[in-house]
Amino acid sequence: MKKNDYILIVGILAAVVILLIASRHLWNGNGALVEVTVDGKVTGQYRLDSEQTIQINGTNILRIQDGKADMIDADCPDKLCVEQKAISKNGESIVCLPNKVVVTVAGGEDAAGDAVVK
Repeated sequence: MKKNDYILIVGILAAVVILLIASRHLWNGNGALVEVTVDGKVTGQYRLDSEQTIQINGTNILRIQDGKADMIDADCPDKLCVEQKAISKNGESIVCLPNKVVVTVAGGEDAAGDAVVK
């Protein structure tokens, strides 16, 4: 092999490594969506990387901020949905049973397990 062949091989390998790093960075959590359903019907999907406040069916208020979704207000009597922690990982959800509202994260980082099962 000649010197130019080695330069070509090293250049191709460097390009592959750069593309792999870029793709992991672009697709790692940046595509996370929050899906809002009311009474079993999807009423909206919102990106977690876009800060906004969403009025849900006139009963709940959802805030998306700093890559997390948090229910900040609800007109239900117990307000358990407001007391739940903010969500950001794939599969996490906030549920308001009296208003039939479910907010779920899809396409984000996988949530770490919280228990060990044997």
